[in-house]
Amino acid sequence: MYKLAVDAMGGDYGPGITVPACVDFLVSTPNASILLVGDRTAIQKEFDSYKQRRKIGNSLVDEVCNPRGGRLTVRHTELEIKMDQAPANALKHGKDSSLWICLDEVKNGDSDGAVSAGNTGALMALSRHIVKTISGIYRPAIASSLPNVSGVGTTVLDLGANISCDADQLLQFAIMGTAFSSAVENITSPSVGLLNVGTESSKGDGVLRQAGKLLTESPINFIGNVEGNDIFCGKVDVVVCDGLTGNVALKSSEGLAQLIRHHLKAEFSRSLYGKIATIVSLPIFKRISNILDHRTYNGAALVGLDGVVFKSHGSADEFAFTCAIKRAAHAIENDLNGKIRTAIIGEQSCRKKNLSLVS
Repeated sequence: MYKLAVDAMGGDYGPGITVPACVDFLVSTPNASILLVGDRTAIQKEFDSYKQRRKIGNSLVDEVCNPRGGRLTVRHTELEIKMDQAPANALKHGKDSSLWICLDEVKNGDSDGAVSAGNTGALMALSRHIVKTISGIYRPAIASSLPNVSGVGTTVLDLGANISCDADQLLQFAIMGTAFSSAVENITSPSVGLLNVGTESSKGDGVLRQAGKLLTESPINFIGNVEGNDIFCGKVDVVVCDGLTGNVALKSSEGLAQLIRHHLKAEFSRSLYGKIATIVSLPIFKRISNILDHRTYNGAALVGLDGVVFKSHGSADEFAFTCAIKRAAHAIENDLNGKIRTAIIGEQSCRKKNLSLVS
């Protein structure tokens, strides 16, 4: 049995999304429990609404949320970190907020992981302050998966935590990304590529060329430089880049997927012939739509922290937030942080060996 602390107040919609998503997750996951942190009145209101909408299976829902030993419990706090609140302000004034309490749960070992759809900057700042980083890690990074042609997600990091990086940090991102791909995507010996403007080793600035050299000398399965289109072609399992590049790639892919879905719907509804074609091709259209649905991949890990912390998209709906909880649970079940610690120790040992050979 493992336990997750969930920030009920985070995101654009707060308890209206987080409460039903938590119940849905627990109903389908008998070996998990959740601590919901936030305003008890608001949480209870959404729970009552959930029970009215889910008339079937109420007995199971009641079992999950039984106040006498149920697997969903609530810790009350009225303070929340606003979506536009500056990280420095959150550090100074957010001690009793729902987000702070969730991270404290992880720090103290009372919960195995935390999930929030709240303010990304505040989440990263508070996580580094409260949970701290794994020994040997320079900076945490945001890692998630993007769809590719193979049907298994391509892990990409950093997705926005570190706007600029040096070569050593990119090396650590590769190590942590390998652990994430292994733990969350169940890939053995994931292949790693360094995102660049070309595949030749001479491409890129000094930081990228130095990072390529370090990656080549490391024990990870590094195949060389990759380009942006390789993220979706499934050429590698892990793509490493700085946070600015990664965030642009992420948001661009989400926008492109929405554009494709928009035009497909528009063309199918434009004429009678298109509407008839829609009926015939509906099963295929639904499968393609599901593949392109970024909600399925919602849930990014703040890798490098000394605890499992996942960030959901702020605008996530119930389905998307449930996916984020599932990804956090999968990371806990497959010992994401244990894999990162082992990988970091292995890289440090390899570097010491290489230095001794040189000397």
